[in-house]
Amino acid sequence: MRRSVEVEYWVIDGTGRLVDPEGLVDASPGAEREFVRPMLEVKTTPCETTAELRTELFERLRRVLERGRELDKRLVPLATPLHTDEIRELPSDRTRIQNAVIGDDFAYVRHCAGTHVHVEQLPGRAVDQLNTLIALDPALSLVNSARHFEGRIVADGARSKLYRWLAYDDLPNQGTLWPYVEDTAEWNKRLERCYESFLESSMDAGLDREAVEASFNPESAVWTPVQLREEFGTVEWRSPDTTVPSQVVRLADDIASVVEQLRGTDLEIHEETEPDIGAVGPGGDTVTLPPFRTVVEHADAAIRDGLDSPALRSYLKTFGFDLSAYDPVSGAIDQETVTKAEAREHRLEHANQLERDLQHSGSTTRVSEGV
Repeated sequence: MRRSVEVEYWVIDGTGRLVDPEGLVDASPGAEREFVRPMLEVKTTPCETTAELRTELFERLRRVLERGRELDKRLVPLATPLHTDEIRELPSDRTRIQNAVIGDDFAYVRHCAGTHVHVEQLPGRAVDQLNTLIALDPALSLVNSARHFEGRIVADGARSKLYRWLAYDDLPNQGTLWPYVEDTAEWNKRLERCYESFLESSMDAGLDREAVEASFNPESAVWTPVQLREEFGTVEWRSPDTTVPSQVVRLADDIASVVEQLRGTDLEIHEETEPDIGAVGPGGDTVTLPPFRTVVEHADAAIRDGLDSPALRSYLKTFGFDLSAYDPVSGAIDQETVTKAEAREHRLEHANQLERDLQHSGSTTRVSEGV
């Protein structure tokens, strides 16, 4: 099953201050600007194997870092900047519209750096894949990388809290994890309802409907953690924080491995009680998922408490996750508050961790790509 990743990193200078990624974007294929100025996104192509994904992601990051050494710029794998002054956006119609619709709460989104995992859709099984990724959403806790926002602790997974509970609080069905779906028709109906609600909010904010429709379609106007992406032929999981590349690759591999179980098996969703879940059933022909309310309980725990939740740890183990293989760094900063100067020092420390992670990788294969 092919998989790809998109990973967002904060860009800093040698003092830990956030800076524009100018000069880094053309350092490697897959390196792109994000909608805020001090962020760089690094994407991979769809990869057939874990080794291929690892090699490509690591090679692209190495190229970016090599250019960064020339420009005194580094990458930081933290889900938020911890504490900083206002983060500026790149001007675009999309961000102008979102600011008008979401208002001041859009500031929460500007402080978030995450990882997106795509797995290719299996013929006739895309909805089962979507539902499985919904059940896997609490696995976001495996890579929580920041607890602080504007200098204070807000949750073990600060980014997820900003997205789900703060930024889109006034927009119906935005930002939250959607329930399981029966079929693609139901998914498309949800998209259309959400899109219409977004258009109505846009007009309430004084925007022209045609201008909004020119920048957003039903798929691109939705911000929910798990999505069917017809444009790419994938199912996308958008919940994880940004983190060091070895953890990104491990998570993508583990997610793809669970979804891979759907080949040649049936999927059952238990609505009343929580049975043994995750693994293929005793007959080898069924993957079972818990009730959606159970998923939400564990996802909320993943955001609030991370892997400190015993129930969450047990839940993830039922899906086959090896918790000892992950090292979420959100709890590494145990200060209740962080000053701006301390935030810069922490960014430098985590930039060092990313660079060590690349150096210690067993992958030394160089990918031949045109730049």
